[in-house]
Amino acid sequence: MNAHELWLAAGLRTPFARVDGPLARLDAVELSLPVVRAMTGSQSNAKPDLVVWGTVIPNLGYSNIAREVHIEAGLDQTIPAFSTVLACSTSMVAAFEAAGMLGHGGKELALVGGVESMSRVQIGLSQNFSDWLRRFSQARSMAQRLVLFKNLRARDIRLHILAVANRATGKSMGEHCEEMAKSWNIARERQDRIALASHEKAIAGQKSGFFDDLIVPVEGMSRDGFPRADTNLERLAKLQPAFDRKSGKGTITAGNASPLTDGAAGLWVATGAGLERLPGSVPRARLVDWEVAAVNVFTEGLLMAPAYAIPRMLARNGLVYGDIALWEIHEAFAAQVLCNVAALESADFRRDKARVEADLGAFPWERLNPHGGSVALGHPFGATGARILSQAVKELAAMPRGSRAVVSICADGGLGTVALLQAE
Repeated sequence: MNAHELWLAAGLRTPFARVDGPLARLDAVELSLPVVRAMTGSQSNAKPDLVVWGTVIPNLGYSNIAREVHIEAGLDQTIPAFSTVLACSTSMVAAFEAAGMLGHGGKELALVGGVESMSRVQIGLSQNFSDWLRRFSQARSMAQRLVLFKNLRARDIRLHILAVANRATGKSMGEHCEEMAKSWNIARERQDRIALASHEKAIAGQKSGFFDDLIVPVEGMSRDGFPRADTNLERLAKLQPAFDRKSGKGTITAGNASPLTDGAAGLWVATGAGLERLPGSVPRARLVDWEVAAVNVFTEGLLMAPAYAIPRMLARNGLVYGDIALWEIHEAFAAQVLCNVAALESADFRRDKARVEADLGAFPWERLNPHGGSVALGHPFGATGARILSQAVKELAAMPRGSRAVVSICADGGLGTVALLQAE
């Protein structure tokens, strides 16, 4: 085993549950603990040298959720733990960050992951009212307080509720994706077919036991709560557009978009030496390469960055789409998957946008998300990266040696992260 090689080993996760559902009692720290404890407690040698953990929705009770989880899980407090955030790519970029730090200073094994408790979103005060309260508390006389009362504006006395919208554009990811779908002429039926396939594959995975050793039971749940065996194209077609309700041309619905989700997920990142500290039964794959890309959110589709990253990563490794045995693409929306693949197959886009001259061939749809994606499994923002990487590692480890996988996640802010993995 090459000492300079980097590896990913499958971790564990909670079941993914609907917001305000079975996991609603647990906050982000509490939701993370079963995963971290299970990954470190039952495997006597699996003690990380580094912990990287993330969440997207902020909480005023702490600034470093990784350290809070680390301490409450009872891990050795001399081990560094830091937090990261990159929207839907949070725990995927955590893996990249850890990979860049391993092999130095005795750090050989990292525990990375993330969490989202969308049922426990902290509501705050408006910024102006927060500023006013701070000045009021600092006032040293009744006269100063009276002046502040006179200057208090009624419109500032309001709550700030976190919105799932891009700050720069003011539009939600769903609204942006509707624009992408129209630009790429993505039909509603194609989106519904992607969603249906996601549910069918996820249900098959549950029945075959594929997810059993990837999930830690929490709050009486032992499997994901979203996959539906009773859905079909007719039912999906009856759902109303969720983001474009006025034009009559909206195509994104609750059925072909990922749901609001509670959940946590972890993953191992290791050098060759670190990998030897994990049980041999844990699926693993070599992390060959990765790419982080970004696009202009005002002139490009908000969720199109993977279409830039994937061709660049493959081209520098001398690969084409057909060389990839497994494609795990995050299904923020079925339309987003279809838009990105359309761009991957466009010679003009590949050449003019991604700046890749090589012909990468046709996309192998039959190799996409073999056990379902985020539409069916759920999408807790901070946890999806670790979920999709662990799932890909397990799938890839069962394939012939040398098989390759591409894992791709789009993220708010015009960002995207992709990874190239190989079975060894």
